[in-house]
Amino acid sequence: MRDLTPTGLTQASGTKGGIGESTLRPDGTLKVTGEFAYASDLWHEDMLWGVTLRSPHAHARIRSLDVAEALATPGVHAVLTHADLPAATRYGLEIEDTPVLADGVVRHHGEPVALVAADHPETARRAAAKIRVDYETLPVVTDEASATAPDAPVLHPGRTDVPQGPPTSSGPGGTPIAPHVPHPNIVHRQPVVRGDVAAVKDRADVVVTGEYEVGMQDQAFLGPESGLAVPAEDGGVDLYIATQWLHADLRQIAPVLGLPEEKIRMTLSGVGGAFGGREDLSMQAHACLLALRTGRPVKMVYNRFESFFGHVHRHPAKLRYEHGATRDGDLLYVTARIVLDGGAYASSSPAVVGNAASLAVGPYVVDHVDVEAIALYTNNPPCGAMRGFGAVQACFAYEAQMDKLAAALGMDPVEFRRRNAMSQGAVMPTGQVVDSPAPVAELLRRVKAMPLPPARQWESAGGAADVRALPGGLSNTTHGESVVRGVGYAVGIKNVGFSEGFDDYSTARVRLEAVGGEAVATVHTAMAEVGQGGVTVHAQIARTELGVARVTIHPADTRVGSAGSTSASRQTYVTGGAVKHVCELVREKVLELARARFGTYHPAWATAELLLEDGKVVTDGGEVLATLVDVLEGEAVEAEDEWRHRPTRPFDRRTGQGFGHVQYSFAAHRAVVEVDTELGLVKVVELACAQDVGKALNPLSVTGQIQGGTTQGLGLAVMEEIVVDPVTAKVRNPSFTDYLIPTILDTPAIPVDVLELADDHAPYGLRGVGEAPTLSSTPAVVAAIRQATGLALTRVPVRPEHLTGT
Repeated sequence: MRDLTPTGLTQASGTKGGIGESTLRPDGTLKVTGEFAYASDLWHEDMLWGVTLRSPHAHARIRSLDVAEALATPGVHAVLTHADLPAATRYGLEIEDTPVLADGVVRHHGEPVALVAADHPETARRAAAKIRVDYETLPVVTDEASATAPDAPVLHPGRTDVPQGPPTSSGPGGTPIAPHVPHPNIVHRQPVVRGDVAAVKDRADVVVTGEYEVGMQDQAFLGPESGLAVPAEDGGVDLYIATQWLHADLRQIAPVLGLPEEKIRMTLSGVGGAFGGREDLSMQAHACLLALRTGRPVKMVYNRFESFFGHVHRHPAKLRYEHGATRDGDLLYVTARIVLDGGAYASSSPAVVGNAASLAVGPYVVDHVDVEAIALYTNNPPCGAMRGFGAVQACFAYEAQMDKLAAALGMDPVEFRRRNAMSQGAVMPTGQVVDSPAPVAELLRRVKAMPLPPARQWESAGGAADVRALPGGLSNTTHGESVVRGVGYAVGIKNVGFSEGFDDYSTARVRLEAVGGEAVATVHTAMAEVGQGGVTVHAQIARTELGVARVTIHPADTRVGSAGSTSASRQTYVTGGAVKHVCELVREKVLELARARFGTYHPAWATAELLLEDGKVVTDGGEVLATLVDVLEGEAVEAEDEWRHRPTRPFDRRTGQGFGHVQYSFAAHRAVVEVDTELGLVKVVELACAQDVGKALNPLSVTGQIQGGTTQGLGLAVMEEIVVDPVTAKVRNPSFTDYLIPTILDTPAIPVDVLELADDHAPYGLRGVGEAPTLSSTPAVVAAIRQATGLALTRVPVRPEHLTGT
């Protein structure tokens, strides 16, 4: 042991790569060079390939199902239908209403009907095509009118959470329909009522109403659904999967397989994006069922066509708003009715309804509110989680209303918003007090103050137009004729974390040991890294709290407790909070060990505040007392624990009152567009954003999240929509040929102004970042197009025919 008497003391230099620094992503280089291993790259020597047969109809009864010819195909090892399921036949995130395989009725286009395992993917596909299914088509439910009509087919007649029967009568045995779910084809209903709208309506000098529509957006992640199931000797299975929530998958899969959870070992594989679309099961149970039936590893990979049917989408919505204000520009009341199309199965629709209702008014102070939000069961594709989660649809509508009000009052739209903007201490329509910074007015001021991009950027000194800067771009459709500019603004509010009383926690395991003469920390969580940069932040937290340079991130799996979903902008807050908490436990253990070993060498061991920095134990004055390698002496220090944010409460079913959300995030956008009014083409020139992030743990990653969310909002504004046939409920455009997403040529400059006002309730004061910019970017773009064209534009995405009237 080396001499640690006071004569040997040195000054600490601090640990690099901690929070607040823009450290590089450990997976970044591998991803941009094509070397990163995604789930679709999984391989096992003797594996089979699994394929799904899906329904060509949106609503049909299965009269017969013949698999004999498929099973007789050479190379086929198994064909499974609903009749072959060993245990539970349904699953679901919130309501167990989704069949593992169709159970006599299909309720949406593309619903899984049968599974095939074969020694080659093409063999499996050909065998699946040989399965003979006799369908009896049934009437389709496609909207609120058809879902709640007196003669509407009840899509889930076995519901136990709501009495059955038409909305105007009693259910079986004279039982009244539950008032919060007035019809069995309504998944969930949430009112929010505060103040007395009727009493103040007459005081409104200006009243504006509007009806708005939001199309069905796809998450459009580039890595398709994929996974590999490997049967184990203990009768269980090992599943390697691209997902957002390992433990929720496990909870749903175990009953389907008829196995205890400890016999299903799940490991996260490389995920090529998610945005909510991997929160529900896709092929997880299917691959495991085939592997256990055949005794062979089974790989499943969806192609792009199948991916559109293999995951949920953003809820399309119809919204009706009424706002009343005084002539001075003060909001008096808001009424709103929000109808979300949940599709054939519930997924996370109840939680999406809660978000849409509670955030329906936006980041404004309004004392009198009457909001109703519902989600429907229909035969359209199932909808669930997508970035923004109910707040996107509401934001498009309430921001359009704010522009209409400003115009009616003759006020500047930004100043009108700032006049009514909430701030810390404001009361939400749910009665919840906003008890952390809410700099809505400041964000609007900042985004408006950013320099505007130069006009007519396509013009060069020589007079020739640079078509890349024009609407239509390289299609060379215009050279600047009939092109007009518009500028629009919007601001939004998004909750962070799981809400309404959900037990939102995360588990972390941290180990500190000496390896090769250097202290190394290993962080193990079940957090799904889907591209958000969580693995980078976890390493930064460990460096900050434990003072080590080397941090290893253990692969995410179910051998450690749940980390919750990588959604709701919650992972840095909740799992980051868990990593911070457990690192603090490890640090205390290390300091106890150090005091026991070296406490007699220097009085500072007993009197000073001790820190871990740069691989050393140091005083708060920077004096080095010992190295971590000497303290550990070959011993590993480990801790594991759960961490929770402060609890939330369910919203009252009748009034919507309650402390429903743990945190709010805010972002404001200014969009600059140029529109060819003759051709109906739009070029978004710039989409500037100002956002409060509390504390930027990794500034570069924060900027990337804001720019990514902004781009996804741009897509919804002008191009992205899954088109569903209103008569047949079939998807018309399940491909990236026909479902368009922004490319690098469509994405404008996105200057970002980051504000850091700490939330004292959150680790490091941080605020969830990823979703808020997805809200306000869409209405800002549409507001700019409205200013350029003078058109009302009440639907997104805005299409050329909406601008030309053709």
